[in-house]
Amino acid sequence: MIMENPEHAVDVEIAERLRSLRTAQSLTIDQLAERSGVSRAMISRVERGEASPTAQLLSRLCTALGETLSAFFAFGRTSGDPLSRRGDQPLWRDPETGYERRAVSPAGTVSRVEVVEVAFPPGGRAAFPPETAKEGMTQHIWLFAGMLEMTVAGTTHRLQAGDCLFMSITEGHVFHNPGEATAHYAVILDRGRS
Repeated sequence: MIMENPEHAVDVEIAERLRSLRTAQSLTIDQLAERSGVSRAMISRVERGEASPTAQLLSRLCTALGETLSAFFAFGRTSGDPLSRRGDQPLWRDPETGYERRAVSPAGTVSRVEVVEVAFPPGGRAAFPPETAKEGMTQHIWLFAGMLEMTVAGTTHRLQAGDCLFMSITEGHVFHNPGEATAHYAVILDRGRS
């Protein structure tokens, strides 16, 4: 029996989710490409499950679609169960940096807060553009282990284990792990007032 590659299964889910969000907004691939700055060819490859998108590319697509990465990775998890068991939490790995992202929060609840667990490899760097459409959304980066350099609005903050940085997601930011060990941290995202 051949076991399905779990990373490929996530790529298929990403493809379906991207296509679904785009078509729900009556956008063509060309329109999404124009909004996001991602090439038409790359969007098409992602939607067919032929390309594994990076965190930066997904962030640009989500911004253009008015979604957060956390909401994107919920993949229609609408149980409303207040308990999110670790084995059921979606895990995604960025093919470029090796960054691993686990959606920890229970899906389908009324909470404005989303919790994400991240393991960021040594030397990793990921830049996220400003998300001006998400005015009022904020996040905390709480570092559990390792080191992390966060550049927000031109200011670089060096975080050590136990440190927590607050910022608006409307500002562009860069994550960088300058250390020799994996940086393990939580992102606590507040979607703001509805």
